[in-house]
Amino acid sequence: MSALLAKVLARQDVRAKFAPYAAIPLRLIVGYGFLAHAVAKWHKGPAAFAAILRAIGVPSPQLMAWLTISTEFLAGIAILIGAFVSLVSEGRARFGPPGYECNLLYIACVLALVLIGPSPWSVDNYRFRAPLSRVPGPKESGGMN
Repeated sequence: MSALLAKVLARQDVRAKFAPYAAIPLRLIVGYGFLAHAVAKWHKGPAAFAAILRAIGVPSPQLMAWLTISTEFLAGIAILIGAFVSLVSEGRARFGPPGYECNLLYIACVLALVLIGPSPWSVDNYRFRAPLSRVPGPKESGGMN
């Protein structure tokens, strides 16, 4: 086997070994992004965000401000810890003139997280893991007492 082929095969082994961890940087970035937006809205005050929503014609701006802050906060934590990623990723994005690139970035990252599936250190990995089969005791296995 040539040295080049050996290097290529070794690189594939390393990539395969680290592939399950590919979602971790995405989870950290997207989760932090959601949390940062929620904290910024909370810090300025839900009333200030409701005023912005009222100005652009959103119905029930006070309620929508609280729902938005809560959703961003809970979704951010869920994505950070890898819990219920498919659930918090559902919905429809609304694009507006300013900042649509950020929306596209979040959509692409969340879609990648859903497609990659749970990573080894995520809550979803533990939730979807098959239960361990119980090892029978001496009485159950037909052994002697």
